[in-house]
Amino acid sequence: MAERIAAAERADRLVAWLTERLATSGARGFVFGLSGGIDSAVVSRLCQLAAPEHVLGVLLPCHSDPQDERDARLVAEAFGIPVARVDLGATFDTLTDTVERAVDGLGHAAGVIDIRQQMPRANVKPRLRMTTLYLVANALNYLVVGTGNRSEITIGYYTKYGDGGVDLLPIGGLVKSEVRAVAQALGVPQAILDKAPSAGLWLGQTDESEMGFTYAMLEQYLENPTSVAPDVARRIERLRAASDHKRAMPPVG
Repeated sequence: MAERIAAAERADRLVAWLTERLATSGARGFVFGLSGGIDSAVVSRLCQLAAPEHVLGVLLPCHSDPQDERDARLVAEAFGIPVARVDLGATFDTLTDTVERAVDGLGHAAGVIDIRQQMPRANVKPRLRMTTLYLVANALNYLVVGTGNRSEITIGYYTKYGDGGVDLLPIGGLVKSEVRAVAQALGVPQAILDKAPSAGLWLGQTDESEMGFTYAMLEQYLENPTSVAPDVARRIERLRAASDHKRAMPPVG
């Protein structure tokens, strides 16, 4: 009972924070990507509570798992959130094909350029999504609201200038278990609560398989670095150090 009350109070605090940020910004509302995951579900509901008549969820499939879109629509229908759909598949293909042709056969001292590698191509997707969200936001005078949580931000588990490029991060101070508790307090559909976390960068991809440890292990580390296995601690520390540049403004010479 105490945990449920705490989660509900946290949700209320975040709604108040969003309301205040909106008022001081001079913007009219919020726009966010609806991915079908728990983080975007929580953010969408918080934004709706803060600005009931001025929110828009955007479905942004890009050669994505169709189940993700079905889950996103489930969230939108559960809360009555208006949605727009922008299929970025053709845009992604045109851009990556054009770049691949432009650099094909080129090499540098560091090695041969290969745009066809999985990660460079995968990172294009969140960058296209954020570009789309800002186009919509600028047209409506809305703020772009991100869905990153503290767990992901700590180890840089997001794309620079992609899902990391936003105006507000309402759940950026919550670890994954806290996000889950808030989701339950907000009435997020059970199917979303039960879903394995995934950035949706490619079919079958999950957060924990890519990170190499579970969210629970990461939370243990954040509470006490000596409470997890040494190899897990080292991996977390490497990821954290390697992603410092994502959490800082670009250096100025």
